[in-house]
Amino acid sequence: MINIKKSLVWPALAALLVFSGCSAQGQQTSTEGSGESTATSTGISGSLSFYTSQPEEDATKLTAAFNQKYPDVKVNIFRSGTEEVTAKIQAERQAGQTQADILLLADAVTFESLKKENLLQAYKSPELANIPTELADPDGMYTGTKVLATVLASNTQKVTAAPTSWKILTSSDSKNASIMPSPLYSGAAAYNVGVFSRTEGFGWDFLQSMKDNGMSVIKGNGAVMKAVASGEKSYGMVVDYLVAREKAKGSPVELSYPEEGVPIITEPIAIMKDAHNTAAAQAFVDFVLSEDGQKLAAEIGYAPIRKGVAAPAGLKGISDLKVLSSDLVKLTDEREADKQQFIKVFGQ
Repeated sequence: MINIKKSLVWPALAALLVFSGCSAQGQQTSTEGSGESTATSTGISGSLSFYTSQPEEDATKLTAAFNQKYPDVKVNIFRSGTEEVTAKIQAERQAGQTQADILLLADAVTFESLKKENLLQAYKSPELANIPTELADPDGMYTGTKVLATVLASNTQKVTAAPTSWKILTSSDSKNASIMPSPLYSGAAAYNVGVFSRTEGFGWDFLQSMKDNGMSVIKGNGAVMKAVASGEKSYGMVVDYLVAREKAKGSPVELSYPEEGVPIITEPIAIMKDAHNTAAAQAFVDFVLSEDGQKLAAEIGYAPIRKGVAAPAGLKGISDLKVLSSDLVKLTDEREADKQQFIKVFGQ
């Protein structure tokens, strides 16, 4: 059974970032809806503030589908990397008023920290009956929404055979030709660093060897994918759906699930304790976990988390993956220390 719980300490960055509606990297958008609470056929209306690390296009598709069922809810989207979203939440909290109603961010570690800080409210959706129990918080504070594996991407114009092992990143074949996302921005990357540094056969020595081999570090997974697809880099550590999506567009890229296994995140969803529109937030959670919501996730290109909904072509579902994981209590308590060690190794 996969243990995907317990999370991290807040980045010191949080105290330094003061956000309003958006940050330099963050993006604030909204979907159509009435905005003000009025009687509707569903009984659900008003404004809903949705903070997410999903790509903007995907978040917009999700909220548009939600609005087809709940047309009288105006969804305002703030998106950025998981670490910057959580920094925004902490800045709002220090200012005395958290704006978010609902969160959908990279990893359970992040949500476990929010839970420890008493920032979430419990909600056990009726859709949980179809979600693997080990991928949801037993107290109902958050639940996974999909399965994202970090894999190896390679540029087929530069690499003759797709790699089978993570060790390619420390090989002379990838000297100065690999790239990864920064754990200071990406929640998935922060989770990966925590897992690799605690996995036998890897550890900080492996991360140091990647650095010594010329591994580049860039802000997020999307930027990693662009670098590999363009041929700027031959190899990348990146979440699987981005590789499958880029390949489907005709880019010269290939996806590999290394034989040692892969770290996974589940992009959990949760309702903030001080949510202004709890009814709409609960409806949003229900929709994301519903069969319709999970089929939409598959159509967008993600491996769904709901039982009975197949992963899209080119991706593996949870039952087909060899998963690398670690004690998430330690990942929670030591994430800031991990980031500081990463800075020491990579000079970020």
